[in-house]
Amino acid sequence: MKIRQYSAAGMTAFLILLATSTFATEWALDSKESQLNFVSVKKTHIAEVHQFTGLKGDLDDKGNFRFEIDLNSVDTNIAIRDERMREYLFQTKIQSFSQAIVTAKLDDTVIDLIPVGASETLNVEAKLALHGETKLLNMELLVTRLADEKLLVISAKPVLLKVDDFALVAGVEKLKELAKLPSISYAVPVTFELMFTGYNE
Repeated sequence: MKIRQYSAAGMTAFLILLATSTFATEWALDSKESQLNFVSVKKTHIAEVHQFTGLKGDLDDKGNFRFEIDLNSVDTNIAIRDERMREYLFQTKIQSFSQAIVTAKLDDTVIDLIPVGASETLNVEAKLALHGETKLLNMELLVTRLADEKLLVISAKPVLLKVDDFALVAGVEKLKELAKLPSISYAVPVTFELMFTGYNE
């Protein structure tokens, strides 16, 4: 009985130590160490991987997560295709369409208790605001604490977006017409690796 009491007390002390440790409580996205990729499929079977390079994000001490994607930063490795995507698909000249914004509430208690070198899977309901539409997305995130002030958040599974959910069908059809393609998929898998640097205020 004494051994059990000691073990319980030890575990309680360990959890308190973790919760009151010097782990950062505010997190800012390190855009140079982060990436967001999406896959387009044309001609039924030809898949290509693209990315956005303009990324911003933060996670506060209450678990409020905000991630901003500059749609003007689309990078497909083909300049004319990038221009067409900006103009006809995302319509970034309309200021309110120039960004995609993801917001979510993460369990900050769970994040605070992840030891250095360990990972935790979080199932999160997020909101994506894109092209004048806002939709709920279910995402599975793998959160890894690389160091006291380094947090890596990756998509444990691809997030599947449907262009008709975000009023993008006309843009896809225009891209198909300009490129003289028989088909471009309306389903777009998205993956990401987001590196956050932490600090205490």
